Amino acid sequence: MKEHEAVIKEIIKKGHYIGGHSDKHILYAGWGAERENTRVSADSLINDFRRNMAELEKFGVDISNVDYYLPPSEWYNRETVRLIETQGQVSVNFTSGLRTAADYTTPDMKNYMSSQQLIDLLFVFEEENGLNGAIILIHPGTHYKRTDKLYLRLDEIIKQLKKKGYTFNRL
Repeated sequence: MKEHEAVIKEIIKKGHYIGGHSDKHILYAGWGAERENTRVSADSLINDFRRNMAELEKFGVDISNVDYYLPPSEWYNRETVRLIETQGQVSVNFTSGLRTAADYTTPDMKNYMSSQQLIDLLFVFEEENGLNGAIILIHPGTHYKRTDKLYLRLDEIIKQLKKKGYTFNRL
């Protein structure tokens, strides 16, 4: 997270919610039909979670105010949710159908989406479904190959949504 220090501090300064998302971004559960197969030991998962919380503390985040945890790869199962609950956290995920979480993609990937495409799709979703109560995931740090950083357009997104009458509440 050191390489993303400036943007993380800016996000905190602006009052956005910062929560855990794993230290090493390990995959907790198998893909597809294998989802209920937990791929990590309880100790490994909890240690990864605790290292992530320790990193957040280094940035000045008061982890006693961090109640929500977004599992890595936004992928989990009942057992991993239960393990995170033993740490006093509630597992959450972004609102299904939103594409902003694809801001991790890089131009060399088949599924690459530019920040403008992601913003356009956000507002298509908003027109069709509304965003009241939505959780919009925008990663505060992405791979260096992605020079088109969606998080740098967060203020623009918020301003557009406020113009549409939306208000923002912390989790």
